Amino acid sequence: MNAKAFVSSVQSTLQKAKDVKDEEKLYKYNGVLYPLLMCPEVNLKALENFRAREDDIMLVAYPKCGFNWMVEVVRKIIEEATGMEMDRWIPPLIEFFGPDVLKVMEETPSPRFLGTHLHPDNLPASFEEKKTKMLVLFRNPKDTLVSFYHFSNNYPIIPSESWESFYSHFLSGDVPWGSYFEHALAWEKKMDDPNVMIVTYEELKQDLSEGVRQITTFFGFSLTEAQVQQISDGSTFSAMKENSINSHGAMGNILFRKGEVGDWRNHFTPEQSQQMDDAFNKHLAGTRLGAKLNYQQHCQ
Repeated sequence: MNAKAFVSSVQSTLQKAKDVKDEEKLYKYNGVLYPLLMCPEVNLKALENFRAREDDIMLVAYPKCGFNWMVEVVRKIIEEATGMEMDRWIPPLIEFFGPDVLKVMEETPSPRFLGTHLHPDNLPASFEEKKTKMLVLFRNPKDTLVSFYHFSNNYPIIPSESWESFYSHFLSGDVPWGSYFEHALAWEKKMDDPNVMIVTYEELKQDLSEGVRQITTFFGFSLTEAQVQQISDGSTFSAMKENSINSHGAMGNILFRKGEVGDWRNHFTPEQSQQMDDAFNKHLAGTRLGAKLNYQQHCQ
């Protein structure tokens, strides 16, 4: 399956989703919810035998933590550093691929750019065996929840929900790809792994140039300062949103909504804010990832 066929398949799936009842759009696999139409069980089973490579470039993020933004940033880094032109149409979420696309990936020359929203314990074992480098992106949980809520109400493969219902499901972890806090705690355990680099959405918003430098070095590439600035200037959220009709077609406005830090203040009630503060303190207070998220500055 080539890029054009893959895009056609995705568009067909999105069209189909309009005829599927909300209660049939999600299913559980190994205790975690996934969107049935994009991540059917056959995809997740096929992934178990996926053969990672040492030089794969892997981007990992919990949903709505800035994944699509970083896809474009990392693509530009790879293109500038290697001179290769990366395919802009196939989204690199490995759980969307399916057996046919996985076969194509086996023949794809290195370096392959891949990505996932999967919990680290559910990644194919070959990534750890090959010591594949992974860039892991996190965002403060309040803005993540807001972005995920809007996404679920605009993306037809996921059920639409009221704010109160989605808020409750997010806190309990009953959302696609599972609990935010379980993802965070699992990556907290890997913070000393030299093949894992954890960055936050907020850090990148504050100083994208420095983020580009660090990501470039982590993946073993070399860029001039002029190249770093060129990538940073062309990769601000507003620049990405402007270009999203070209890069993501009709999905552009859904994938690139506001890109702000602090939009949660327009949605949370004081009680909901306190409830999230309590959840953060219970799960992440005192952890290194919790400190990196700078919760007090961004969420209080």
